[in-house]
Amino acid sequence: MNSLFAASECAPFIKTGGLGDVIGALPKALVKKGVSVSVILPKYKDLSEKYGHEFTFVRSFEVPVGRRRQYCGLFKLESEGVTYYLLDNEQYFKRHGSYGFYDDGERFAFFSRAVLEALPFLDERPDVIHCHDWQTGPISALLKAHYSNHPFYQGIKTLFTIHNLKYQGVYPKSVLYELLDLSELYFTEDGLEFYGNVSYMKAGLAFSDKLTTVSPSYAEEIQTPYYGEKLDGFLRKRGHDLAGIINGIDVDEYNPGTDLFLAERFKTIEGKALNKTALQRELGLPEHSDRPIMSMVTRLVEQKGMDLVLRVIHEILQEQVQFVILGTGEEAYEQAFKALAREYPEKFVFCCYFDEGLARRIYAGSDLFLMPSKFEPCGIGQLFALRYGTLPIVRETGGLKDTVISYNEFTNEGNGFTFANYNAHDMLYTIERALWFYHFQPSKWMELADRALHLDFSWDQSAAHYIELYYELLNQSAQAWSMS
Repeated sequence: MNSLFAASECAPFIKTGGLGDVIGALPKALVKKGVSVSVILPKYKDLSEKYGHEFTFVRSFEVPVGRRRQYCGLFKLESEGVTYYLLDNEQYFKRHGSYGFYDDGERFAFFSRAVLEALPFLDERPDVIHCHDWQTGPISALLKAHYSNHPFYQGIKTLFTIHNLKYQGVYPKSVLYELLDLSELYFTEDGLEFYGNVSYMKAGLAFSDKLTTVSPSYAEEIQTPYYGEKLDGFLRKRGHDLAGIINGIDVDEYNPGTDLFLAERFKTIEGKALNKTALQRELGLPEHSDRPIMSMVTRLVEQKGMDLVLRVIHEILQEQVQFVILGTGEEAYEQAFKALAREYPEKFVFCCYFDEGLARRIYAGSDLFLMPSKFEPCGIGQLFALRYGTLPIVRETGGLKDTVISYNEFTNEGNGFTFANYNAHDMLYTIERALWFYHFQPSKWMELADRALHLDFSWDQSAAHYIELYYELLNQSAQAWSMS
């Protein structure tokens, strides 16, 4: 079984969010289960400057982009059983940053076509192309339109994974002809058409053989109008081909027993205390061992529940708690948190940047991790928090609902604290409940934290589910071949 992951980012080479973590970890888990996996990425300038010297040049070829033909260089690296490929074109990728450019429609039209043009030059022909998010959505449509009659490409199946339905890659209708070289036949409600424009996300949803998203709850949610981003009807139509598979984390990379970023590595919950003191010292907070640290490591955007936090932040800070936020985002949120840091210098710290080492020290040194998302396809922060023995407070949505079970003091079940409604005072009540257990049930708190520390959120089970889907696809292909 050969699987090719097509994606726009992959840790550690290039990462802007959870997608990069998934593409960095899932292929390794699949390799351990006997699948041959390759990953193909754009050769961004930022990636090239840091890791480019590790890749070797394979060859160059031309890629059709509408009526033009563009240069593409193919580079290769083998690491930990996975083969990584880079697709190079300086016009499109020699710039700092990955997304957010005026010509992203053209950049990822090129990338999608280049992935298909590169296939004959890879070490192994893929049985399945596993596409991730809107940047690779056109691959499935292009495979059907331009390559279905080519013997080399026949029988290659496609799987498309939605990491966040909100980001869809929507562009004017002209990209259909000028960049993708597709006819009007593809501009329909069952094709790429999206309210008069072209949607790269919808291209993946319409033409891939199977669809997945990153948690079972999110798979159900996106088939409803509230979460469906105007694609809920289309997703209901393809519901029989849609599965939700929860993300894991790289438990070797994120291991409190071996993590070199930590002040003190630990394997039992008692070891967190030294990390808490070290974090307070690093951030300039009073070193109160009896005062819980609540933290957020997040993008400062509406999706992440920033409005809820700001609505009741003063009430939160009246509690015996220290609050730490690490992240950047919308300026209004940044300015609000900077003002709070000035107002509550001994209780509130805002780090308006991102630093991987500090993020891990926050996971390890905190007692509570707040994640009140408006929607959350899977969420990875709560998994990191649990991995480091920190109890999450989350809203019951998407992957948060699937991974954090609210503590029930009567049955002694659960691994965190949850609330259902997107409501600031429901969140505040849940925070107060968690703080009550911290202050007045210390032995129970230690038991819960120790339970979190030993939970298994590795990729093993998720990888097994993906392999099942791959075999379903190949069996369908074999049955179709035998019937023909």
